[in-house]
Amino acid sequence: MKASILDLRRRMADVLRALERNEPVKILYRGKERAILVPSGAGWQKRTAVAQHPAFGMWKDREDLKDVAAHVRELRKGRGHAV
Repeated sequence: MKASILDLRRRMADVLRALERNEPVKILYRGKERAILVPSGAGWQKRTAVAQHPAFGMWKDREDLKDVAAHVRELRKGRGHAV
């Protein structure tokens, strides 16, 4: 189902019925898709743990990130020291 912002305000019962039928609802704003409402039992809870994601730990071998606090201080230093 597709629903505009106005549909969410005026036809929320129809949107809820679509969700009860396990149908995702695409939210449109000015004709462009902005979000998707997915029923709570549609499998989004069955994702794997964060540690299993391929991006988790991808910088673990970088030597410049061993001391996180020092790296953040360096990032926040700004460009005043370069003048």
